[in-house]
Amino acid sequence: MSDELRPATIAVHAGRGDRAHGDPLNTPLFPAATFRGSRYARNEGTPGWEAFEEALGALEGGIAVAFASGMGAIAVVLEELPPGARIVVPHDGYTGTRALLGAREAAGKAEIVRVDIADTAAVLAACAGADLLWVETPSNPMLAIAELDALCDGAHLAGALVAVDSTLGTPLLQRPLELGADIVVHSATKFIGGHSDLLMGVAVTRDSALADHLREGRRLLGTTPGALEAYLALRGLRTLPVRLERGEASAHELARRLSAHPGVSRVRYPGLPDDPGHERAAAQSSGFGAVLAFELADAAAADRLCDGVRLIQSATSLGGVESTIERRAKWPGQEHVPPGLLRLSVGCEHVDDLWADLEAGMPG
Repeated sequence: MSDELRPATIAVHAGRGDRAHGDPLNTPLFPAATFRGSRYARNEGTPGWEAFEEALGALEGGIAVAFASGMGAIAVVLEELPPGARIVVPHDGYTGTRALLGAREAAGKAEIVRVDIADTAAVLAACAGADLLWVETPSNPMLAIAELDALCDGAHLAGALVAVDSTLGTPLLQRPLELGADIVVHSATKFIGGHSDLLMGVAVTRDSALADHLREGRRLLGTTPGALEAYLALRGLRTLPVRLERGEASAHELARRLSAHPGVSRVRYPGLPDDPGHERAAAQSSGFGAVLAFELADAAAADRLCDGVRLIQSATSLGGVESTIERRAKWPGQEHVPPGLLRLSVGCEHVDDLWADLEAGMPG
């Protein structure tokens, strides 16, 4: 796929094969595990996986390896590390990642150092002797923005690999490999799939030997994607540019309106000029994303809003065509999250309808 094409065009056209006369425009569903000869899907993959991996690799500028879920991708990346590895991680981040790292720590399999990922100096100081720096930016659910180029350079000087969970950034808005990351991970369940109907993950790297290790880890741990999931994820990727454009525009407007509402104590969205991560996000990304967070006075007020919305869905996960809202502090291990914080993933509805739904249940 030509480097001259813009990402939105690559998302639509990459992964379509040789385009021979008579071929289908779209890679068909490929439900096969066993092939004539020695090929076996768990080992070599299928044409359905390969089409998705080609498209994601083209967007990220690397070699993509698909997994059964985002957690599957994360688990295989961590399997690359030696026993007792020192891993520097954000104190704010995806619940599943935090739980997996905590389990490795409790079992004595890793030394986990937790840092404020937005504090570049503190992160780099913690990287001394580290095997891996795990970055999540924007972070989930606090929307912290890491200084990716400085973190990648500093971590590499310290001898650490750098992996970036870019799920909220999407491959359209930020490209961590270009800023020096060794691996970028996405939960394709979220924005890439885009319709809340699949579980899938992907890891991308420019290092061919590391890509081979990730494939081998996928084979040995059995974190292989399903045929239908690969088909749906690729189909979702085709519409990501238009879905994300709509969601980001609405998220920006909702963040602006929420900032002016008397019942809201704080809005976290890097697209707002006064957000702490605004300048960094503007420098290293082509957009600010379709997820925001805002804080109400307390947990009770946040729960009432979640219970009161009718158009916005009170549900976990994010990145679908439908907007979802959730109070993240209710989950175990989220003590760092303010009790009244709500994460809002903005979908494709009209922004005025979303605002009316929010405003009806807002305190004050």
